[in-house]
Amino acid sequence: MRDPLVLAVAQPRCLARAVVANADAHAEAVRAAGARVVVFPEMSLTGYEFDAAPVDPGDHRLAPVVTACAETGTLALVGAPVAGDRGRRHIGVLAVDGEGARVAYRKMFLGGSEPAHFAPGDAPAVVEVAGWRLGLAVCKDTGIPEHATGTAALGIDAYLAGALDHAAEWGVQAERARRTIAAHRVWVATASFAGSTGGGFTHAAGRSRIWAPDGRVVAEAGPEPDAVVRATLG
Repeated sequence: MRDPLVLAVAQPRCLARAVVANADAHAEAVRAAGARVVVFPEMSLTGYEFDAAPVDPGDHRLAPVVTACAETGTLALVGAPVAGDRGRRHIGVLAVDGEGARVAYRKMFLGGSEPAHFAPGDAPAVVEVAGWRLGLAVCKDTGIPEHATGTAALGIDAYLAGALDHAAEWGVQAERARRTIAAHRVWVATASFAGSTGGGFTHAAGRSRIWAPDGRVVAEAGPEPDAVVRATLG
């Protein structure tokens, strides 16, 4: 028997390319969440800035997040540009805990202008926490049924995504979540960027949510930055 898992989705205020300030905001969100796992939006550590430098997992600027995770026993899934092989850049997810950080996933399905700046990842990914298997996704991944199917094939209990959408398009996230739930009967969580960022996203959607396997919304944030909501998976 495994224990229930407290999961949070956070949408911290983000400044363009300001990794130091953004790391502090992430650390604050981790402490406020009171959760075992906290999911953050797409490129939450730098903003959606195509020229942002990749963040190395050993970067000293991540120290506030590492410290907050050590204090709370949290795994933080942080959005950031990351490096790949042969000088490639990816939109990635950093898994940060009290021991440090690692690249946990690289976005597989790129949208808009992203292919001119980033390379796609080549495989789905899962992290395991306290017996819970958590599949990872970033934004457009969630709109590609094959992504959820490939991730679910690894054996998952939940499908966790960092996302960025325009405020007028916030309903898209719910449509995608419910499609994933209908196909795979898993928990779904989307941490959705709030505020403004690059790429023309002057009004991002926010409204991060967590859905139960029966399709119910069990936690929902508003559109404003700095919100954190959580639910207990069990």
